[in-house]
Amino acid sequence: MINYELYRVFYWAAKTGSLTQAAKALYITQPSVSHAIKQLEQSFSTTLFARGSRGVELTSEGKMLFSYVEPAFNYLNMAEMKMEELKNLEGGELRIGGSDSLFKHYLLPYLETFHQQHPSVQVHLLHGTTPEIVAYLKEGKIDLGIARMPIADAQLEVQEGISLQDIFVGGPKYDYLKGKTLTLEQLLAHPIVMFSRTSHSRTAITKLFHEQGYALEPEFELGSVDLLIEFAKKGLGISFVTKEFVTKELENGELFEIKLDRQLPPTQVAIITLKQMPLSKAALSFVDQLDL
Repeated sequence: MINYELYRVFYWAAKTGSLTQAAKALYITQPSVSHAIKQLEQSFSTTLFARGSRGVELTSEGKMLFSYVEPAFNYLNMAEMKMEELKNLEGGELRIGGSDSLFKHYLLPYLETFHQQHPSVQVHLLHGTTPEIVAYLKEGKIDLGIARMPIADAQLEVQEGISLQDIFVGGPKYDYLKGKTLTLEQLLAHPIVMFSRTSHSRTAITKLFHEQGYALEPEFELGSVDLLIEFAKKGLGISFVTKEFVTKELENGELFEIKLDRQLPPTQVAIITLKQMPLSKAALSFVDQLDL
């Protein structure tokens, strides 16, 4: 095994792009950094850094090594933080991965309560798609993730949560559709507004239309749930949204549900963690609050 300290030097040199900055971070001299890098390069019989006037850059071999070293150091840092948190919840971090919409419409009340109870715990939210959240977990960048099912991965612990129902909604411009039950063909006679990024809900609805012989081609593809709601309110089309995320708009009449002649399949939210990776006290405390 190569000395752990050599990897520490390599990690900081790669992270900062500077032997001088790496030396400062490690409280050692720059010649010591250079010597450690040289030892590591000799042990692998390859060049890990390209040196230039502005610092150092990883070679292709160095990038490959860093792709393994970085997650390892992330896990070590996480282990140190979790050991510190074992004392009490007067410090530490809670790192959660999920979509912006689930953060806003599902997790926000729980995050508010958690912060009130444990104000010293720093909360970090990392947004992304389900595949990105799974990758964040495996790289040690988050403690837990929240995403829509199905999620099939042997490395993950999947804890089923609340059920969500996706619907089509319209604004006042489409009041003439109130009280009517539309076929899929009748629905497609109107402009459709959908989320632009690939998601489980969009995949499911696209598959449903395809199975019935229809191609679901949105008039608008948007980058956030808030925009889907605004486009529907302004009459720019009929938006495909999660019913639980538009309860206020449905109650005050800004939007109404477009009824279809078939029931759209519900989806479930899941809390995902890595198997055999104990959760910190902060993460356990937060999960205990959730409506699962």
